[in-house]
Amino acid sequence: MAVSKKIEGMITQSSWIRKMFEDGIRLKQQFGAENVFDFSLGNPNVQPPRELLKAFLEVAKDERPGVHGYMPNAGYPETRLAVAAQLGREHGVKLGPEHIIMTCGAAGALNVILKAILDPGDEVVTPVPFFVEYRTYVDNHNGVTKLAKTKSDFALDLWAIEEAITERTRAILINSPNNPTGRVYDEASIRALASMLEDKGKKFGRIIHLISDEPYDKIVYDGVKVPSLLKAYRHSLIANSYSKTLSVPGERIGFIAVNPEADGLELLLGGLVMCNRMLGFVNAPAFIQRVLPKVLNAKVNVEEYKRKRDLLCDGLAAHGYEFTKPEGAFYLFPKSPIADDVEFVRALQKKNILTVPGSGFGAPGYFRIAYCVDDSTIVNSMKGFGEVMALYR
Repeated sequence: MAVSKKIEGMITQSSWIRKMFEDGIRLKQQFGAENVFDFSLGNPNVQPPRELLKAFLEVAKDERPGVHGYMPNAGYPETRLAVAAQLGREHGVKLGPEHIIMTCGAAGALNVILKAILDPGDEVVTPVPFFVEYRTYVDNHNGVTKLAKTKSDFALDLWAIEEAITERTRAILINSPNNPTGRVYDEASIRALASMLEDKGKKFGRIIHLISDEPYDKIVYDGVKVPSLLKAYRHSLIANSYSKTLSVPGERIGFIAVNPEADGLELLLGGLVMCNRMLGFVNAPAFIQRVLPKVLNAKVNVEEYKRKRDLLCDGLAAHGYEFTKPEGAFYLFPKSPIADDVEFVRALQKKNILTVPGSGFGAPGYFRIAYCVDDSTIVNSMKGFGEVMALYR
């Protein structure tokens, strides 16, 4: 056998997102790109800020000896200092560079965290819907994923989370703004969750970490704010990335922020740095690390994503689709008009509309639309969305 049975099974049940993206490539070759409406992949289409492009050119001219060499595994001290200062201002928490580990994106950050904190069989609770790769990240490090339902509007259901917590729970993993729903978990819910985890930790005699995956924290709408985990709970860690806020997902740059009040802080920090190395990341990419301090106050034009959100929501509402309007990120998660979300997504595909079934996110009966696309893709897809809805109405 060329691969392990475990990996063969994962391939068989491979990510719907990538599958639809690959179908999109095939359909574009067959019908022309302008006739295919690809909402499958969350690949930012708003251009990076000009400050970033200018910083790229400045850093590329640096010819100092050793500038492309190894660095501390946690990242350049000056980069960590700059990230800590900005994050500290945003969260109202005193952070030093020692509380920041630069990583290969948020995905790298999450894998480093889970490697550092999980013993075999430890459980990680995550609200549903959840980002599709969470199960595999937890499994990578011999953990067990447990799911907790959310409310009808995708807000946190604290009772469901409490029901999922056992003596084997090591972490709660949340994603806010959420992929696929665009939901931002409010401050009251975060504080109530933190209080619950303090109580559960005392009951079971172990630390229960609260991990927040926040690559969309700057892409929020209508005055919504992403509450600070660092202020709410001492055993909190943030996994973040600049992929979405600067529109550079291919550069693979992110960070872990560790709460300075955490018990066993020095051991935790040491474990995270070691895991960054031992997982093979070694360190975050050097070039983009040297760029970051120059652009930490820059971000993409969020108003462009808001316009796309409103354009999509208005169009789908006119055709009878039901959904909760996103507060952040660039995803919409409407209800499928039939229980079989896979069948409905396939019906949309017949109109060259590519979306992703909610089943892939642990939420059958819904489907995800990534609206980080050209406005014309949204406008020109509406006829097909309407025709498919009419078939099932």
